[in-house]
Amino acid sequence: MLRISKLTDYGTVVLACLAATPEQRLTATEVAERTRLGLPTVGKLLKSFHRAGLLTSTRGMRGGYQLARPATRISAAAIIDAIEGPVAITECSGDHSACDFETSCRTGGAWQRINGAIRRSLDEITLAQLSGQEAVAVWRPELAGAVRTLPLSRSSGRI
Repeated sequence: MLRISKLTDYGTVVLACLAATPEQRLTATEVAERTRLGLPTVGKLLKSFHRAGLLTSTRGMRGGYQLARPATRISAAAIIDAIEGPVAITECSGDHSACDFETSCRTGGAWQRINGAIRRSLDEITLAQLSGQEAVAVWRPELAGAVRTLPLSRSSGRI
């Protein structure tokens, strides 16, 4: 089964939280409160996204995290890459293959094409789409500004 990790799922929630108020810097504590995720998890995700260049951070009294670019310019692929590394559904699909059978395998080329198709699809989906901002702006323009005030809904409890 192909499935992203819970950490990547939570990372998308964290980025959606920051995308909801792009003009504000939010601390890790504020993001944790707004998303109802545990502070250690949020801190880990924020650091990973900062290292990947998806977030900027500012220290001090008015410090916090912000998206490094608009949500329309952050792809699902970039989010996954930041947490899990590059998408590779088989050993030979990645950039640094270590498969002993690669030279004699008849299926590797097909898997590489499949991997490429998945990657292209992930590159086409943006954080704005994942967080529902783009959909609201396109289908209900009168609500486009209201997206920022809607609370994020997640399952109850902390991780």
